Amino acid sequence: MAYDLLIKNGLVVDGSGMPAFRGDVGIKNGKIGEIGKLSGAAQQTIDAAGRAVAPGFIDNHCHYDAQVTWDPLCTFSPEHGATTVIFGNCSLSLAPVRKGTEERLAEFLSYVEAIPMEVLRTVDFDWETTGQYMDKLDKCLGINVGNLIGHTAVRHYVMGDECQKPGASDNQIKAMQDVVRDGMRAGALGLSVSREKGHYDPQGCHIPALWADEKEIFALSDVLREMSTGTIQAGGGQYVELQDGMIRRLAEATGRTVVYNSLSQTMRKPDEWKVHMARVEETAALGIRAYPMCSPNRVTQDFTMKNCQVFRGLPTWHPILLSPDEEKMKAYADPAIRAKLHEEAVVNKPESAVGFSKTWWNYMWVNEPVLEKNKWMQFKSIGQIAEKQNKRVIDAFLDLVVEEKLETRFLQAENNVDNEALTKILTHPNAVIGLGDGGAHVQFHGGYGYLTKLLGEWVREKQVMTLEQAVRRLTFDSASVFGLYDRGLLRPGMAADVVIFDPATVKCGHEVVVRDFPKGAWRIKEPAEGIFATIVNGQMLYSEGKHTGALPGRVLRNSYYHANHG
Repeated sequence: MAYDLLIKNGLVVDGSGMPAFRGDVGIKNGKIGEIGKLSGAAQQTIDAAGRAVAPGFIDNHCHYDAQVTWDPLCTFSPEHGATTVIFGNCSLSLAPVRKGTEERLAEFLSYVEAIPMEVLRTVDFDWETTGQYMDKLDKCLGINVGNLIGHTAVRHYVMGDECQKPGASDNQIKAMQDVVRDGMRAGALGLSVSREKGHYDPQGCHIPALWADEKEIFALSDVLREMSTGTIQAGGGQYVELQDGMIRRLAEATGRTVVYNSLSQTMRKPDEWKVHMARVEETAALGIRAYPMCSPNRVTQDFTMKNCQVFRGLPTWHPILLSPDEEKMKAYADPAIRAKLHEEAVVNKPESAVGFSKTWWNYMWVNEPVLEKNKWMQFKSIGQIAEKQNKRVIDAFLDLVVEEKLETRFLQAENNVDNEALTKILTHPNAVIGLGDGGAHVQFHGGYGYLTKLLGEWVREKQVMTLEQAVRRLTFDSASVFGLYDRGLLRPGMAADVVIFDPATVKCGHEVVVRDFPKGAWRIKEPAEGIFATIVNGQMLYSEGKHTGALPGRVLRNSYYHANHG
């Protein structure tokens, strides 16, 4: 056979979990042609000696919904070996949308996922339906994308200004079902819902999906059962799953796979992951497909008090976070307000605040002070600083915030900080590795670097899993969960999404700040190391970290769409 691209002498890690082997991979017409010891002619040949050749990684939990409209590469996921990204998660999507309501819909995505509104205002909303949105994207893509229909967007589309109130009528629920059905017929990969109580709009009100009751959620999900296609994704699913088994019941009622956030270790509830893991095992034993997502990321937040989201949900603090900077400064200097913040955040933390633990001052550090006189505080926790200064925690924290005019950079790290717990979570067979959150929290962390982090830290350094196991977790597992049945494996006839990397050097680099967003906005970049090439649909997208100029990506659609469109 003559090939378009021939990858020679690589260590083929085919995504199945079976042992890797030395061999060649031949690509023809965007598909894997043959694998073995190949000698056919080729238009282009790559010598992969000393490198691994694997299916392209599937970055399965992203928020590139807006970014993809100006950045067809969905940077920086493909630099880390991703050939497919999936967005529209946690009930947040940018379709469907009615003319004149685009800014309101964008606000939900902006505040929950920490994407500046000045950036989202540059998006040209020239679509209304999910199908029109997908068709627009399909014309200009570097990476493959799959999208979910967001419950928040659907509720906003059908109910308008009433979407942030409880009690949708039967007619409204039927109208929402029709919208979901239209999106699924157009090929959306599924539906996303949310039970995450920490998700607010910029005005401090919960996003629309959180106002829905179980009846509404189950009714919309039933559309997927009826059509026998698609995956359900649930933000904040761990709360309701541990409370009353809602996720398990949803998966059982629909017969569809449900993936939800998340199985993780957190200092907020240090042993809850063990209880959750036992619940996951019970569900699997019942033959029900309800899988939590997990991540090798430490889930750190780098922030200033100009753009802090940590203290959302506290009655006194939440309005301050939403106020202009001058008002923030006045509030933080006011002893009466400090007394209230001390009572709410230090003495009596309420359940409504989900962004920090009861002893948050031990897990929040000064990452970068502004003033020279405060350099001694760098890398010290707020608790350590308060003790050194003999002050209340709230005073040590806010004295610094006011003195440095909200510019101090802080780092919070409360999730996945226990290596022993994280080892058990990442190797659990019924947890789906992902949750990179690419495209979201752009000024707090990168996230998508979990792909190279898993291979570098957890495979090579910690030897928690084999290379073959890790590649399967990043490819075939996610392809199966999201119904991408022609990807995730290196097999003849499968789509030629391929990543070539060096197992000895692959890792996630140190975060840097780049100013490459619209309006000159900045974001945090996690560089990739050890990724040699990213190949999408048989074409080289990235070669040694550089974009080749090719745009071979496609919108990936569900099994119902393929069955009805040949």
